[in-house]
Amino acid sequence: MPRIARFALAATLGALFAAAPALAETHTVEQKDKQFTVKSLKVKVGDTVAFKNADPFAHNVFSLSDTKTFDLGSYPQGQSKSVTFTTPGTVEVECAVHPGMKMKIEVAK
Repeated sequence: MPRIARFALAATLGALFAAAPALAETHTVEQKDKQFTVKSLKVKVGDTVAFKNADPFAHNVFSLSDTKTFDLGSYPQGQSKSVTFTTPGTVEVECAVHPGMKMKIEVAK
């Protein structure tokens, strides 16, 4: 392959990979002893947070934040429900059953 063709191919592949988005991650936050296992979490746009109930009673995880509004509904021990974050900003997360359960998720670009 001529040198110029190799250079063009390398430049094209480099641009392709540079433009490719990073792979999204899944983070797990448990609900245990009427608390979230972390008080704050940093994620990136496109990441998912799985909220796993490790308590022997139901939780209802929700957020009324402008960045991401959601209500996962009530779910029992052993179950997990997930939220994918699509906008940068701060998300305040609470439990409708246990008002003392609060955490923040910082979503970055």
